[in-house]
Amino acid sequence: MEELKNRAQKREGRHRDTWDPFQLNPIGAEKEEKRRCFILVQHLVAVIVGLMVLVCGVISKSSLLVLTILASPKSLNKGTDREFYILMLAVSLVVPNVLVFLKSLWKCAFKNFVPPNMRTMGLICLIETLVSLGMSLLVIVVMPQFDILTNLFISGSICFFPSLFQVVFRLQQDSWKIIFPLCSVILVLAGYLMLGVDFFVRSSSYVATDETSYYLYVGIAILASMLISLNWWENAFQASTNIKEMLTELDSFRDFVFIITSLLRIIVIGAVFAINITLDGTEWSYFNDVKFYVLDLGIKLFILQAFSSALCHWFGVVAVKIHSIKCSFALPLLFIVPSVLFTAVAIFLTEFSEMKDSAHKEDFNFTTFCQYLPHTNPINTTESMIAEICNSICRTTLHSYYELWPIGVTGVEGLSWWIAMLCSTYYVWSLKVQRIERTSQIFVRRLYESAFVDQSLLLNTKMRVVKARNQESTDEVEECVIYLCATMWHETYDEMLKILTSMFRLDRYRGDPKEDHKDNFDFECHIFVDDAFHSKDGTKFVNEYVDDLVKVIIEVYRVFTNKEPDDMSITETPYGGRLTFVLPEGNMLYIHLKDKQLIRNKKRWSQIMYMYYLLGWKGYIAKNPKNIKRHDNPCRASLISLDGECFLLPAQNNDDKRRNISDDNVYVMALDGDTDFHPSALILLVDRLRMYHNVGAACGRIHPTGMGPMVWYQKFEYAVGHWLQKTAEHVFGSVLCSPGCFSLFRGSAIMDDNVIKRYTTTATKAGEYVQYDQGEDRWLCTLLLQQGWRVEYNAASDAYTNAPEEFKEFYNQRRRWGPSTLANTLDLLHSGRETAKKNSSISMLYIFYQIFTVGSSILGPASVCLMIAGAFSFVFKMDGTLAIILSVIPPVVYLIICFITKPDFQISVAAVLSVMYAFLMTASFFSIIGDMVKEQTFITPTGIFLVSMSILYLVTAILHPQEFSLIIYGLMYVLCIPSGYLLLTIYSLVNMHVVSWGTRESNRDKEQGKAVGVLCDRNCKMCCWDVKIQVTQETENLMLQQIQQAVQPNTKPVQKPSVPAHNPQDHTVTAKHNADHNSQDHKQVALPTPNMLHKRASLKNKPAATEKEEIEMECISSGSEEDKKTYEETEDEDEDESDMEEIEEFEVKPNSEWVDPVKQEFLKKLTYANLKRNLQEQIRYALRNKNQEDICEELVMMLTDTVNGELNDKIGPEDILTDSLLEELQYSLNETARRTLKSNRKERLEKRVKRAIEKTLTAPQVERLTDDEHDFWMKLIERYLTPLKDDKINKDEVKRELKSLRNKATFLYFIANTLWVVATFFLQAIGNTISIKMPKIYPNGTKSDEFLNVEPLSLMFLLSFAVLLLVQFLAMLYHRVYTLIHMVSYRSTEKDYVSSEEDEDGLTFENQFGNGLVMTSDDM
Repeated sequence: MEELKNRAQKREGRHRDTWDPFQLNPIGAEKEEKRRCFILVQHLVAVIVGLMVLVCGVISKSSLLVLTILASPKSLNKGTDREFYILMLAVSLVVPNVLVFLKSLWKCAFKNFVPPNMRTMGLICLIETLVSLGMSLLVIVVMPQFDILTNLFISGSICFFPSLFQVVFRLQQDSWKIIFPLCSVILVLAGYLMLGVDFFVRSSSYVATDETSYYLYVGIAILASMLISLNWWENAFQASTNIKEMLTELDSFRDFVFIITSLLRIIVIGAVFAINITLDGTEWSYFNDVKFYVLDLGIKLFILQAFSSALCHWFGVVAVKIHSIKCSFALPLLFIVPSVLFTAVAIFLTEFSEMKDSAHKEDFNFTTFCQYLPHTNPINTTESMIAEICNSICRTTLHSYYELWPIGVTGVEGLSWWIAMLCSTYYVWSLKVQRIERTSQIFVRRLYESAFVDQSLLLNTKMRVVKARNQESTDEVEECVIYLCATMWHETYDEMLKILTSMFRLDRYRGDPKEDHKDNFDFECHIFVDDAFHSKDGTKFVNEYVDDLVKVIIEVYRVFTNKEPDDMSITETPYGGRLTFVLPEGNMLYIHLKDKQLIRNKKRWSQIMYMYYLLGWKGYIAKNPKNIKRHDNPCRASLISLDGECFLLPAQNNDDKRRNISDDNVYVMALDGDTDFHPSALILLVDRLRMYHNVGAACGRIHPTGMGPMVWYQKFEYAVGHWLQKTAEHVFGSVLCSPGCFSLFRGSAIMDDNVIKRYTTTATKAGEYVQYDQGEDRWLCTLLLQQGWRVEYNAASDAYTNAPEEFKEFYNQRRRWGPSTLANTLDLLHSGRETAKKNSSISMLYIFYQIFTVGSSILGPASVCLMIAGAFSFVFKMDGTLAIILSVIPPVVYLIICFITKPDFQISVAAVLSVMYAFLMTASFFSIIGDMVKEQTFITPTGIFLVSMSILYLVTAILHPQEFSLIIYGLMYVLCIPSGYLLLTIYSLVNMHVVSWGTRESNRDKEQGKAVGVLCDRNCKMCCWDVKIQVTQETENLMLQQIQQAVQPNTKPVQKPSVPAHNPQDHTVTAKHNADHNSQDHKQVALPTPNMLHKRASLKNKPAATEKEEIEMECISSGSEEDKKTYEETEDEDEDESDMEEIEEFEVKPNSEWVDPVKQEFLKKLTYANLKRNLQEQIRYALRNKNQEDICEELVMMLTDTVNGELNDKIGPEDILTDSLLEELQYSLNETARRTLKSNRKERLEKRVKRAIEKTLTAPQVERLTDDEHDFWMKLIERYLTPLKDDKINKDEVKRELKSLRNKATFLYFIANTLWVVATFFLQAIGNTISIKMPKIYPNGTKSDEFLNVEPLSLMFLLSFAVLLLVQFLAMLYHRVYTLIHMVSYRSTEKDYVSSEEDEDGLTFENQFGNGLVMTSDDM
């Protein structure tokens, strides 16, 4: 209700100024807020992860301690079977090494391998040997001799060397923090002292009976714990420059080193175990006859310990990555030891209380309890474990005959080591990590220690060392520049509204580009409009699509700012034109209007256009700032310079920022003209490229929008494609296609060899037309993959785009996508071995996976036919062979229809067949269910497949809770399977020779193309035949033009539009005079060639042509032949002067005809009604961070009154102010502002307010490109983007080649699918002879006497498809977990939009992170 009131209040304010106060409010224009459900999920995930770290750590530590108790010679079973429990301890130490070995072997085998440096490797192997020796001695030799409490406490002593290294290398960011590692060293030594005192007290109080051996084990324990603490030496040595170089070198071959060191550690553990068993005198034959209950208990404890250790390590990594380091990582890990201690003591006291109650003795104490304990008889394994724990505690000084105080020595010992661990890892509590930071950047080692999983996680956390020379701190994210590039092709008004709203949302999220942002990025928006112009009576104007785009920009600007666009300029360019806008927060928006007569149209060429402009040209500017001339017009009130960029300060624009930004941190966001996205979607993709430098592109989750059955089908199709296929590609290798509607590309990846240069290739062969132009985004990704770049998929990055709603449009779209997908995939598979060598993300296994998926898609039509045959059998109870024959007839007939009829008729037939197939699929679905009911079992190949697939898709939808509703469209997807996988495949193959876009086609071009060049069109009827005579103009022959004028006197001569051609004959200068002498002359001047530009550059220091000479040129160009001949003779006499006059004619070219209508649309900001509203908002914006609310509102009121007083009786609310009125009004407003500020003693704000007034009254600017940029566009068009000539002979040749390719592809498809169907047909005809007989099993598990006959081929295909889906499902589970981690980490750092009073008044300029920096002329 409050929202309704706010909107009504704003509307009433606008209604006071105009009779048309109504406006659109696009969905998503409101400010983003943190949704409570996400906040709840974020905290819930943090709590769950923290609990899992604590619980898994406690289980891991407890199971290890129980194994040490059972392996003790002082256990209740007198040490029998202790050898097997020692073996379980050794195997527990081996497990992490085996896991690291397998992972490193996988990377070396299938990713990349770098030969190691033998010196570095030798040093690492020595350290790893010492660490493994200490670990084995402590766990296998010493801990079985100690009690449970000592074993629990001694794990805290393994931080000795890490703390000592911190003191030696002074790694602290603040010098006073050295006290923490210093205290840790002292406390570890104090703990060692307390350990010796503890065992001395035990021996003196007769608790320990073997004094000599215990002192030996104490010494070994101290030595072993020190050796273990060497494990994390890298964390401290990263501060040393020499060692840092070695560690950097180690990173390149670390995987191979892990293979060797893992094997070495396993060997050392095995050697220590063997020596220990031999010294104990145990026969090796003992392990051949281990008792069953011992075997069962030992293996269960080992599995529990190994599994819980791995889980604790994994959840610890998750806790750090979701930015919940304190409550979900450090705190749970530190409380694992106290939790285990509390649990052990609680068990001991509980048993003591129960035995005391049962003994009925008043003097029953701990000593008595410990004496009675060996005589108890546990009845099960649980009671036996409890008794062993109590017996182990009784071995401490708690069992002292004299005093209880000695137990305090054990307590001080444990407390010292626990505090020492806390002090040694103090830096963990203040650790800051980036979103989805790589595990290798968070932890020093990939290995965790299963015996000390909690301590190893804390000590393994990497310190942020800032004193290391030549090392940059990684706490802050690297600055990047993002270019948002949307390509438009005949979008509707609503579609344009989506993309513009998304860009304005991003502008609001980023805020003022002069100020820092926590995501540390800057951006520009570029929209490239294909086919932006049309010709009317020989004059060029922008078409209706550009008109709609201009209206959308104005409307969205009003919604976000409550005023008209401020700073905008119009620029004529060699490719057409450019509109430049400053968005509300100061970021830039460029609209590039492409004239297809001047530059190539279509999406791929627009992409080449902006890639060369943004990466090539702007990158050149950044690297060579002194070589580029910049013209700044000091007379302009606008903040836009002549080249259309925002220059508040030279160091603040994006071009200058790129000087300090590498190409790796320059990103290009490819968008479609109807894409709708939120800032979070873009930032999530940026995270992927920032964190992983081998990622060349990343795409998000695309959601199709629209209404109707075709959209419903596509919703589920897109869902399945992203849920299963894209996630599997991401996990097992690399995504093959990053869709052009929403993909982020790395600048350095696009600029790599064989990428952008190869992308500019013009298709000349049939296969190139299919691969290059029908699916440009997939081809670009193929080029990136072949160069070694990785393409990723982020499921949390959501974007919405319009999907085809009509059957015809959908088929035409997929007619392009299908062959292109197959062509690019086959290209990648053809170069699979070379790609696997270059690309670390692609292995040969992944290539085999793609071969299998391609084979499945090729056999899709045959599989659908067999499925339909099964439907015939189920529904109509017909023989299997007859069903197969009937199922094949419709596709064969449709194949023939596609070869002999036009595409429109083919689509109509496909629509009819799709409906018929849908009815058949419905009947088949219910028949299968009915058959399962009739047979009383679903345990058949078909039944199991149907049930398992239903469960799989249901579980997948549940794991995507925000998209769960899409499961409803699954039924529509199933019904349309024959249409999508059979009819559509046939239509795509047969129409492969059609290279038109198929969607958003306009009939205007076709109609104009028909009319142009027709010289004669007559029908002649004679006695025997009818003759149609049509003569068309295919050349520029003057005689043909004269014939046309004679035949059709009313037809104007055809003029070819001027293009940046490269034929010298085309460089003419023409003039067109209106009959009305009072009207303005319009000149149409050919754009200069590169030769002319070169001459201009060489002559630019010479005197310019006079006005008289310009008029003389104009008269000559439009005069008689004699004048032209005279002029040519003069030109021969003085060629240089002629060149100068040609150049000057270009330089004084007036504005084109299309400029004025566009300018008039933006001049509406100067109407009486709009001007008042703009002025109010400009004043508020100028004073937004000055804490001057009172004076601001007073100024708004006074200036509004001044405007009303000056204009109230002079013009209407919708009239545009004249120049004289603007001058008078500006003077009056400045005077009013001066008086108001002076009366309030705020004169220091006067220049700021005057600047706001000046901006309000500034008209749109018509600008020109700089000479350098003009040169760039001319050369780019000449080299890569010259409009392609429609040569009829060449088109016929290409069409013939495409048909030949079509025939070959169709033949191969037909043969492969025919073989599959024929094989199944003969197997069906043979019958029971070679079929597989499967027993019929009922759901309750009982077997029937009947058997089910299954064809082996069908069963094999069914199993293969099921295995493929299962593999994709497992990949999806893995991907979902890491998507959740990324989402939670993003939500924890998401920008929070704080509401303010200005927001309630409709002002949306405010940047919540602003610091009051606003540039004025004084600041300049």
